[in-house]
Amino acid sequence: EESAPTGKVIGLDCDPAAVARAKQNLESFGERFIPIRKNFRALKEVPHSLAIPAVDGILADLGFSSAQLDDPKRGISFRWEAPLAMRLVPEGPLTAGELIRRLAAEEMEKIFREYGEERWAGRIAKAIVRERRVRPLQTTGDLLRIIAGATPSYRSRIHPATRTFQALRLAVNEELASLGIFLRECPDLLKPGRRLGVISFHSLEDRIVKEHFRKWGKRGKGET
Repeated sequence: EESAPTGKVIGLDCDPAAVARAKQNLESFGERFIPIRKNFRALKEVPHSLAIPAVDGILADLGFSSAQLDDPKRGISFRWEAPLAMRLVPEGPLTAGELIRRLAAEEMEKIFREYGEERWAGRIAKAIVRERRVRPLQTTGDLLRIIAGATPSYRSRIHPATRTFQALRLAVNEELASLGIFLRECPDLLKPGRRLGVISFHSLEDRIVKEHFRKWGKRGKGET
């Protein structure tokens, strides 16, 4: 609405279901809304392919949507028994199940610690390795039971599996790497004096975004 009468909005998402929803919700704007099924790491590539050299604003809404989290088939949430997928892109080559089936304990511990900031990363990783020697880990419930057995029982405002599930999701979809690529492209694509906004939902994303804003400020490329 704010871009009327001739402004265009380009929407990027790698999930075909999200692109379909956006098309339906913004149908009334006609050709002024341009939906593209691509990861937001393609930020610079897409406008240039449309002969748009620079844009007036950029907004990134990071992470998964509630529709994706609430879809049991994706295996993102531990609220349902589902295959350990966790993919943003349905045809993506990697799943969370494949990661925990083939990675060494040390590699899993690193993922849980760095991407999930999980205090009990080592214990969880070792418990996964012990369990998979006995039987395959195939569902969110399988992983949930292992985490429950590997972590101390105490009251917390978040579920004990939250950080491990977050870490696997970030690893499967390369979310932090994509965020870094996206942010590096932003300054050259924005017109002078225009704005970038980023909605983040956890400290890892927030830290990366703030680091880039600080660097841009030091280089005279913008203000926070």
